[in-house]
Amino acid sequence: MSNRILLVEDDQSFGAVLKDYLTINNFEVTLAVDGEQGLKEFTENEFDICIFDVMMPKKDGFSLAEDVKKIDKNTPIIFLTARNMREDILKGYQLGADDYITKPFDTELLLYKIKAILQRSSTLENEEQEQFKISNIFFDSMLRQLRVGDKEYKLSPKENELLKLLCIHRNDFMPRDLALRKIWKKENYFTARSMDVYIAKLRKLLKDDEGLEIINVHGEGFRLLVKN
Repeated sequence: MSNRILLVEDDQSFGAVLKDYLTINNFEVTLAVDGEQGLKEFTENEFDICIFDVMMPKKDGFSLAEDVKKIDKNTPIIFLTARNMREDILKGYQLGADDYITKPFDTELLLYKIKAILQRSSTLENEEQEQFKISNIFFDSMLRQLRVGDKEYKLSPKENELLKLLCIHRNDFMPRDLALRKIWKKENYFTARSMDVYIAKLRKLLKDDEGLEIINVHGEGFRLLVKN
């Protein structure tokens, strides 16, 4: 069954294009053109995720998000905005936003972010998994052991945690900020560069398995791509 998206966007041309793009990518999308219509759709139907423009007539995206969270506090929300003001971004996250994207943006990046947010619940269920058999590797995160073909490696703690996250998200988008918060406990220039170093180390360890590749996603995260 397709995931259902409530898209509320007052620019009808842009909204229609975005709806078509998401529909092509196997989402069921309901488009509303103002905040009041968006709230009506939310109260009458069920949605897996909401995407709200911030500046809208009748009811702005922030007010709409407040109303939505009163009805269902667990509904994920992504804000879209043409404003890149720090105060707006902070307000969005204070309201419980899962992401905040400034226009213009890459629609493929939005797609990856939607998939990452929707995957979180299933990811939480999978976090207890300790052993992974993917392509030609066997990875035991409890023992911090990685076997690639006939070669075995003992991973450092951070290599281990990073590879585990990649395995849990295999073939899907793993957000950079998720890894930084979970493993490094903070997000800044130095932790980001540190993570890049560990990604390079993991690529080197996995290079003998042609069925696997760690790829960058628009500088926003990574995918462990399983080719076979």
